[in-house]
Amino acid sequence: MDEKKLGLGNVVSISVGLVVATSCLVSLGNGAGTLGSTFIFAMFIAMLLNITTVASLSELNALMPNTTGGLAQYTLAALGPFPTLISMVGGYLICNTMSCGVEASIFSFSLADVIGPGIPSFAYTVIMTVIILLANLRGVDMFAKIQDIVAFLLVGSLVAMGFIGMIGIGTGVKIQQPYVLNADFKDVAAMTAVAFWLFIGAEYAIPVSKQVKNAKRNVPLGMMIGLFLIFIMQSVMIFGFHNYVEWGALADSAAPHLVYGYAVLGKAGKIWMMLVGAMAVISTQNSTVNSLAVICQGMAKMNMLPKIFAKTNRHNVPWFGQVFVSALILIFGYFSDSSADMISFLILVGSVFWMISYILAHIDLLIFRKRLPKAPRNFKVPCGPLFPIIGIVGTAYMILNISSDPHEKFMIWLVTGVCFIVLGIYSALWIRFKMKMKIFKSIPLDKVLAMENDLYYYVRKSKGIWK
Repeated sequence: MDEKKLGLGNVVSISVGLVVATSCLVSLGNGAGTLGSTFIFAMFIAMLLNITTVASLSELNALMPNTTGGLAQYTLAALGPFPTLISMVGGYLICNTMSCGVEASIFSFSLADVIGPGIPSFAYTVIMTVIILLANLRGVDMFAKIQDIVAFLLVGSLVAMGFIGMIGIGTGVKIQQPYVLNADFKDVAAMTAVAFWLFIGAEYAIPVSKQVKNAKRNVPLGMMIGLFLIFIMQSVMIFGFHNYVEWGALADSAAPHLVYGYAVLGKAGKIWMMLVGAMAVISTQNSTVNSLAVICQGMAKMNMLPKIFAKTNRHNVPWFGQVFVSALILIFGYFSDSSADMISFLILVGSVFWMISYILAHIDLLIFRKRLPKAPRNFKVPCGPLFPIIGIVGTAYMILNISSDPHEKFMIWLVTGVCFIVLGIYSALWIRFKMKMKIFKSIPLDKVLAMENDLYYYVRKSKGIWK
């Protein structure tokens, strides 16, 4: 009998390590550069809304504890294949490759800034992406052994640099500037959409729940503590920003962590932040190429994507999925290359995709509460439907106020709207003619669980249901 070895501290560290990334620092710099220290209030609101999401996902996991695809299975059982396919392709594939492309762009800009001119920054993105792809195609999980160490170095470095800046003991020159640039509540509330990016991903700790002692308490509590610790860490960074970097310089930078590192500790601080950020980006991209290819392979086995995504090479690696994901990363990396405005724009577009998937999680929970009120759950969100409804309303508000710039807001809605229209047409046609299912008919829980078995695909194919 396997012992459950993970405790509350492990869940907290996993949540924090999965959430914190260099792209978060762009959002942090953008928000602080726009509002000043009052951006902390926007962060607090975003943190609370994300806490409602991890609570809803924890109850869904308690209801369907043996699923590996998470939101895909929850939505399939609650709403049917159409919203499932859209949320998986949009919320997972597009959003993750977009954020990873942005991360790669930040890495390339940071490296080019430290090394100096001569090589185009995008060249570093191409080199890194090709190396990671070739290694993964051979079945080598790069940095699998040190990903926890990388996450620790990144979080530890941000805490240390933030604390040094906050108490003013850096070697750089302290500056004088106001703490507050804008205290209008409407503007602060509108910036919650920017702050939202600082907290997404804590729910990725849910799959380890089977290895956690007292998972009923430790998994949701660990994720919530992790979100609170991230809030504290980022707040400390903002006070450090105030002492050493002009607010406007943060908002205009494609790599604010380099600007801050140089301002606090000179060239040594800049190199320090570049190296830690680079390791984190490489680790993140490696995980993305690996995990998304496997997710696409599973969706292909469920006949939700073309069969080529399920094919493996001689190293038993889903090669097409890895090539496809790497290509998308390069595309997004190219469009965001060295441009602070484009990086911020793509982060906000990615946020909309992620927010919609979070809204679906809340809706799934409310449906299961109505449909299966007495089904056993080892965790249940308190206060009935209150917190899921708050999560839906708050997240919808962030989508409607995704940017304070009307033109940028329109462009974000336009890009996401076009993507969803294309995904909707693809999903409707694919489900109707390839999966042979009703697009909005929910799938029974036992059938959803059966779909995880490879035999499900082969049985339906042998009977001529799937082609």
